Amino acid sequence: MKITLSSAGLKDWDGSVLIIGLFEEAHEKQIQSFGLPYKSYLIHRLKEQKFRAKSGEIQAFDLPENTPSKLILVGLGESKSLLINDLRNAAALSARASIGTIGKLGIFFPWELFDPESAAQAVGEAIRLSLFKDLRFKSKPEPLLKTNCIELIGVNKSAEACLGKISPICAGVELARELVGAPPNNVTPSTLAETAALISKEYGLQSTVLEKEDCEAKGMGAYLAVAQGSDLEPKFIHLIYKAKGPIKRRIAMVGKGLTFDSGGYNLKVGAAQIDLMKFDMGGSAAVIGAARAIAELKPENLEAHFIVASCENMINGSAIHPGDIVEASNGKTIEINNTDAEGRLTLADALVYASELEPDAIVDLATLTGACVIALGDEIAGLWTENEQLATELINAAKASGEGIWRMPMQATYKEGLKSMLADMKNTGPRAGGSITAGLFLKEFVKESIPWAHIDIAGTVWTDKDRGIDPAGATGYGVRTLVNWTYEQLKH
Repeated sequence: MKITLSSAGLKDWDGSVLIIGLFEEAHEKQIQSFGLPYKSYLIHRLKEQKFRAKSGEIQAFDLPENTPSKLILVGLGESKSLLINDLRNAAALSARASIGTIGKLGIFFPWELFDPESAAQAVGEAIRLSLFKDLRFKSKPEPLLKTNCIELIGVNKSAEACLGKISPICAGVELARELVGAPPNNVTPSTLAETAALISKEYGLQSTVLEKEDCEAKGMGAYLAVAQGSDLEPKFIHLIYKAKGPIKRRIAMVGKGLTFDSGGYNLKVGAAQIDLMKFDMGGSAAVIGAARAIAELKPENLEAHFIVASCENMINGSAIHPGDIVEASNGKTIEINNTDAEGRLTLADALVYASELEPDAIVDLATLTGACVIALGDEIAGLWTENEQLATELINAAKASGEGIWRMPMQATYKEGLKSMLADMKNTGPRAGGSITAGLFLKEFVKESIPWAHIDIAGTVWTDKDRGIDPAGATGYGVRTLVNWTYEQLKH
């Protein structure tokens, strides 16, 4: 899908589908000012339909004798409260309303109220990502937008520089959505490793996959304990992007990679939605999607490591028991009091591995706790870090991408809940503050000298209904934030 800028006025634009954003307090005056030949007809019809241009309100008109042949009007609410995220949502809603049409699509929004580059990139990403459909497992095709050309009408030419970012970033999000959305018999640890290998081959990344024996040699007892109940071999994936020329920043991104989580002997039952536990590798999908995007964007002066400890959490005669004690690769011993708190065990060894690379910062993403979902719902991820600069960078990166995030406390006294009578620590604490103790657990496996942040995406990885730029299903949450965070790093 090609996204370009158009300098044409609305009355001169020659495409097939035109989307116009209108303000609640002045939509009739706006229509009058556009100089459209059918403006009187539009105003009359909008009055009939009691259209008020409230945020997200849509009216579509077929104009068979005109150019364009379809007009979509979308409400933006009051101008004084308009945010760039409102443009995203309006673009997504109106793009979906255009599905099934043929020809060039144009979109006209009040770009002048925002930084042109930010607005153009936000709307371009929203249009493409809102139209994403994963049809790989359908026997019959579904209708799609039949155009490869999107024009942003009236945007300042200075925004042209950002257009090249849209396709790589969206491709990374779409890859993450496909990985998360696929069934667990399709995406396995081996599949993730194969996907990483394909990306590395196509975009020139360095690629390493540690097999079970390699992980044993490194003492990854926590990670391998989770994997031992599955018939499928674990795969520890490490991709490296390294810019040509001098390297000014070295960063690491770590993603939880449970391609299916049964809960182990603490089996998921009742409302746990075990059928959706294919999305427990949402963190790894975000990291691999970010790797794909960054490799195509090729930022200068950067070395980035993408790390995934992938496996399944299953039940057989070899599976870990509640009460087992394992040793992670940094020598810390862990009493497993809940086999369904397995993600933090795999991340423990992945974070030790990342720390040994001595990066300037580490960020991990994981569908880690139901407690985070209870606290923040399904539109906001939780952020845990004790580093103020890293917190600011990630919050800014998430805001720029339109992905919700909220910084949570690292309450040191809650670490008492992780004490074990036999081992150095337990893998879960009390129910209260469960997402906080999860973060405190992970902290034990990161070198103190390295800035580190943990992002819990248990709520944001999936949506049951179309929501703004995210269609129902896998959201690909985190890819855009990680890519934007990468560019935040280059400001140092």
